[in-house]
This record gives sequence, C-alpha cells and structure tokens, in this order.
Amino acid sequence: MDPVVIAGRTPILLVADHASNIVPDDIALDIDPALLDEHVAIDIGTDALTRRLAELLDASAVIAGVSRLVLDLNREPDAAGLIPESSDGRTIPGNSGLSLEVREARLRRFHIPYHDAITAMIERVQPRLLVAMHSFTPSLLTRPELTRPWPVGILYNEDERAARPMIAALRGQGMHVGDNEPYSGRELNYTMNRHAEGRGLPYINIEVRQDLLETAEDIEGWAQRLADAVSATAATLA
Repeated sequence: MDPVVIAGRTPILLVADHASNIVPDDIALDIDPALLDEHVAIDIGTDALTRRLAELLDASAVIAGVSRLVLDLNREPDAAGLIPESSDGRTIPGNSGLSLEVREARLRRFHIPYHDAITAMIERVQPRLLVAMHSFTPSLLTRPELTRPWPVGILYNEDERAARPMIAALRGQGMHVGDNEPYSGRELNYTMNRHAEGRGLPYINIEVRQDLLETAEDIEGWAQRLADAVSATAATLA
C-alpha cells in the first residue's frame, strides 16, 4: 500500500494519484469486488503507462499504492469526498458514517505518506516539470448524456506555462486534445496545486481516455506519444 517510488536521472517527476485498486485487508468497503476494476476505484491503465513513460523519459515517479475508494489522494485533507461514500452512482457502504478517528487514521496511513513521498522526490530531483498521470471513463453512469470525445485532455489551474506547449505538442501529433476537459484543473487539482503551483513549478495534468489503454500495445503507443510531447514541453522550460 505504500507508494511506488522510481528514481530517474532527468529533471522530470511523474505522479499517479489513482493508479492502484488495492484495498487493505483490514478495511471493509462492503462492495462487490468487481467494482475494484472499474473507474470509480482506479484510473485504469495509469500504473503501466506511468512506469513506461518513466522509462522512456528516464524520469522519476511516485505511484499511488491504494485505491481512491479507500482515500482519494488528489483531494484536500478536509474535502467532503476524501473518503467517498459514493462515486458515479455507486454506493460505498463501508465508508458511510466513519468516525473522525477513523478518517484521521486513514489520512496518516495513506494521504500523508504519499504526499511526503512526492515532497521528498521534489527535493531530491529538483524537477523543472511535474507531470500528473490520470485516465478517465468515456462516459459517466450518472451523466450518460455528456459526451467525452477527447482521447486525451490536459488540465491546469492558474499556471499554464507547461499546459500550453503540451496541448500544442499533442495537437501537432494530430490529436483532439481537451483543454481543461473532461475535468477542469481549476476544480480538481489538489496534488498539483500543492506540489507544483504551491512551489512555482511548471506542471501538466494528463488525462487519457481509459478505453484507449486496454492492451500492452495501447500502453506502448500512448507512452511513446506522451514521451515525445513531454520532452518537447520540457524543452520550452529549459
């Protein structure tokens, strides 16, 4: 359940908040186990994609080791959805009515070590670029009328230094790129707000559609495309 830490040699740091669907044996969510393979539990494909991208870029990485159904690492410690009682219409009974003591215990066990690991890697690597890796579902159960046509989206909050060249690099590859889609980085950006915007570090928050990350060939193709675009973006920041 501890985050996976990968050491690279280039000044680029990758982070993957939702790469795991692991639930510790001593935490009972009381859900159908099949739910752990769905988007509410894990950003599908991001573990393999982040590892391969780290190889191609010779970059460092911090990869989450626990499911966001246990605790969402990309949320503020006091956020209402930190320990979700439901997600995209799926109820998580084991998270209902938790005591303050239990919530604080999960913070200490998962949230604090993960973000401490990112802080330690920033201090070690001194990155000139942070890259957050996520994936998104083609449609939401609770909002089926919303179309999500983008194969990839780039999210950001106030700092657009890296987002703009990254969007341009991906569009230069002929891609339809979501600009703060399918989510807005001005609303869902805790990890990057804390570790990048809070330090004045350029960053990009990448969202790849999960149905495009189903096979090893998919992962390799996206890793190659993203490596080229991230490298081009990093060069603009040198």
